[in-house]
Amino acid sequence: DNKTMTLDNYVSVQIPWTGEDIKHVNNGSGFETIYGDQIKQAFRAIANNIESAVATAAYKGASRAVGSAGTTPFASNFNTVAEVRQILVDNGCPTDNQITLVLNSAAGTKLRNLAQLQKANEAGGVDLLRQGTLLDLQGLMVKESAGVASHTKGTGTSYQLSAAGAVGDTTINVDTGSGTLLAGDCVTFAGTSDIYVANTALSGGSFTIGAPGLRAVEADNDAITIGNSYTANVAFHRTAIELGIRPPALPAGGDAAVDIMTVQDPFSGLVFEIAVYKGYMKTMIEVRALYGVKVWKPNHVALLLG
Repeated sequence: DNKTMTLDNYVSVQIPWTGEDIKHVNNGSGFETIYGDQIKQAFRAIANNIESAVATAAYKGASRAVGSAGTTPFASNFNTVAEVRQILVDNGCPTDNQITLVLNSAAGTKLRNLAQLQKANEAGGVDLLRQGTLLDLQGLMVKESAGVASHTKGTGTSYQLSAAGAVGDTTINVDTGSGTLLAGDCVTFAGTSDIYVANTALSGGSFTIGAPGLRAVEADNDAITIGNSYTANVAFHRTAIELGIRPPALPAGGDAAVDIMTVQDPFSGLVFEIAVYKGYMKTMIEVRALYGVKVWKPNHVALLLG
């Protein structure tokens, strides 16, 4: 197989200062303190942008899904954690303590409210009860993010397979029907219960689902059902998804920046470039990066629908 990763997302935060601004703030907290805080905030803003991009790429590149679309999981138990783990295990994902389950805040709250996790004698500690720390469950590192994506389903209806499908097929050929089938839509086929994730939109009479593909033989004219809109809580092995990030390229000889440095954000670990530009009676500080995200291994990515 051959896949390509592209770094095509440019993100920046520009912080303008005039001489009068600096003179004014030096009567209080001071320019050095304030612009340092602004750079920290720029780091957070860019990291949030990247986190959302990773979450979106992850769910659109997943293999299969479990759970009820539109319903926040963990209302009474955490059984779906084992079910999403089963997808990864069945797909051949390594069980080496490098699998993460990322939940949105609503699912995180439901999980924290489960009585069996709040009791120290049952949970094995008081971290969740006292600090609100989500504990590892079923071999998955449970994390929480406001960047978890919400997916709005396509409008497609009455689609059918235009040819029989074999076990392992990832290209799904369709005929009849109308409307859209989008990347990230959850689809099921007549006669089976597996929920597959469309990795590409329907175009030219076909779309692709995440590897390892169909788990059962499908017959010609089997009906295709598009699931409801959902929140994309995602479980994945750390090697399944890659983030590439670098400073943006400058023209030969550089540009008008008077100072450029590369700085690592100590919180996220991401590396950004900071450039300073001089203008008429003002200075512009820019924090920036160029990045791309790729799901290399859909087999090792699964969704827990919410």
